[in-house]
Amino acid sequence: MRSRADLASRLSAAIGARVARVAAVGGGSFGRPYRVTTAAGDEFFAKVAPPDGDGMLAHEAAGLRWLAEAEASGGTRVARVVVSEPDLLVLDWVPGGTVSRASARRFGAALAATHALGAPAFGALPGVATGFIASEPLPDTPPVDRWSTFWAEQRLRPFLDRAVAAGAIGDEDADAVRAVADDLDRYAGPDEPPARVHGDLWSGNVLWTEPDAVLIDPSAHGGHRESDLAMLALFGLPHLDDVLEAYQRAAPLAEGWERRVPLHQLYPLLVHAVLFGGHYGRAAGATARTVLAAA
Repeated sequence: MRSRADLASRLSAAIGARVARVAAVGGGSFGRPYRVTTAAGDEFFAKVAPPDGDGMLAHEAAGLRWLAEAEASGGTRVARVVVSEPDLLVLDWVPGGTVSRASARRFGAALAATHALGAPAFGALPGVATGFIASEPLPDTPPVDRWSTFWAEQRLRPFLDRAVAAGAIGDEDADAVRAVADDLDRYAGPDEPPARVHGDLWSGNVLWTEPDAVLIDPSAHGGHRESDLAMLALFGLPHLDDVLEAYQRAAPLAEGWERRVPLHQLYPLLVHAVLFGGHYGRAAGATARTVLAAA
């Protein structure tokens, strides 16, 4: 876009309503985010990426739509996709709100319903060629039938290799992660069918509004439901105990799930090591040693 006026014109055509105001907002690991207000007062969130954005916005839009399929069966609310183009994503604006114990419990039950809708296999979002977490491309490998294989070969090893290449993790920490990946069946717990997971469910991607939480910025795929819950715990979520209590009532977790939380947190820590550096590499090594010690 050459100017804010050009962007407003582009958005007006895409949305089908005259845009009166475009304001830059914070957040987002790729693309430029904006708050868009039409002349009629309707509000949208827009993200603009370079023309060669490699499909990141398309992956985000596909993930939102896939997760939204669960809403009809009581699943978590998801930001509605209004426009999806290679370099432009427009969503409904989600007004901010406050979290309460009641809304946290509703979110826990709704997340269980989203997970329960399931996925064809463990791995890539159906119908999407290349996936992403934040700005990092995910391995272009076919889905698999076992979660332990998926977690070791499509999540831990690829991002460990990237962290090593970036100098973001030391040798001892990397060896600990490899030891987990080498024997992942030992730590994985009971087999479960693939769940429909958000895939990047840290607290910043849960927007609290009335009456319920709304999810944004997914890295959606067929995965393990414990992974979403572990990521909520990794960076902290208000009233997480209430979320987990409601989730457990709706869809009880397998015995020993608390012990497996570090295993599910290992991948996002490696992603953060790749993106942000060595502190997360050390955290990944410490977390891997916790997994090894708990076996």
